[in-house]
Amino acid sequence: MQTNPTAAETLHADIVIVGGGLVGAVAARALADTGFRIVVIDGTDPRDARDAAFDGRASAVAAASERLLSAIGVWPHLEPEVAPILDIRVADGRSPLFLHYNHEDVDAGPLGYLAENRHIRMAALAALEDTDNVRFLAPLRVEHIERSASGVRATLSDGRTVKARLAIAADGRGSKIRESAGIKTTQWRYPQEAIVCTVEHATPHGFVAHEHFMPAGPFAILPLKGTAERPGCRSSIVWTERAARAKALVSLDDETFLNELAKRFGDFMGEIEVVGPRFCHPLGLQFAHASVAERLVLIGDADHGMHPIAGQGLNMGYRDVAALCDVLGEARRLGLDIGSGAVLQRYQRWRRFDNTLMLAVTDGLNRLFSNDIAPIRHARDIGLGLVDKMPPLKKVLMRSAMGLMGDLPTLMQR
Repeated sequence: MQTNPTAAETLHADIVIVGGGLVGAVAARALADTGFRIVVIDGTDPRDARDAAFDGRASAVAAASERLLSAIGVWPHLEPEVAPILDIRVADGRSPLFLHYNHEDVDAGPLGYLAENRHIRMAALAALEDTDNVRFLAPLRVEHIERSASGVRATLSDGRTVKARLAIAADGRGSKIRESAGIKTTQWRYPQEAIVCTVEHATPHGFVAHEHFMPAGPFAILPLKGTAERPGCRSSIVWTERAARAKALVSLDDETFLNELAKRFGDFMGEIEVVGPRFCHPLGLQFAHASVAERLVLIGDADHGMHPIAGQGLNMGYRDVAALCDVLGEARRLGLDIGSGAVLQRYQRWRRFDNTLMLAVTDGLNRLFSNDIAPIRHARDIGLGLVDKMPPLKKVLMRSAMGLMGDLPTLMQR
């Protein structure tokens, strides 16, 4: 990975990726392995992203995503920081009925892994360090981008220019590149916000993830690796509340906030302590009306942003990356123009249904469980209990959550 700047320089590449975060940096590494010359433009200083206070969130890495990260050399840098998810327990409030997913029922290793976002970003950047055909430029902005039948020309905030055959927008939900292409979006905000923090507890979590559905939204306890002194004794909290309530809770003093958290957490892992800062993130759904335009592809949150209720947002972005590698790699082998409409439409057809389905599923689950209407509550409690007693159905649901169902791209096969 080359980072040294030269003023007024014109850089030539096959692909320019705008956004070098969790999805963009992984896309750069994967596409570089396919033989493409890549320039990545990111607005964040990589040194800032290493700080625990930069984001605070952790993400579930599904089994299929682990296959991708292993295949492109990111996983060895990330593995020391992850916690496996061996079991998942899903409960509706305080109902005695629950759904239990056990990794032993699918014979495929852990159901997934939990890693702090900053560690995922650092692992991807570490993998890029030895990648000669990637140039990572940060912190910089794309001031202007021109796309035409002949190629892409991006003007950067330091005066440099990047010329490429294809642009990839990996710059998140507020993607400026998507806006510049005139691609419209459908979006709405949920009346919820997610409180995110890390807690340390007295007894180990046993690598079990817990999700409790409350009237205001899901309350998730997600296993982290912990410290060398106390392995397995830290968890990431994603606590969904009504927006106004969430802001009020985050602004409480430490002791009062801990007392409110403990009411929802319970005492099954002993005494808890909040470690580090706490954050409040708005929740919403968003999808672009098209995933491609002239010499442009949208991936990750630039194309689709969903509720975190199923922990699939990052994994759908990695599925985008793996599918794009297959499509562009085949085009390259056949001597086709990687930015042509025919090539990009193949990518869009592959990914459109999968992403739309997951958006619908997460939206539906949130609407179904984030209420306290008695008939609906009783019906869903019975549903959880019935599914728990149906091993074949549970196995299908587990494999789907692991990302192992459907038309798997090459990098997610094993």
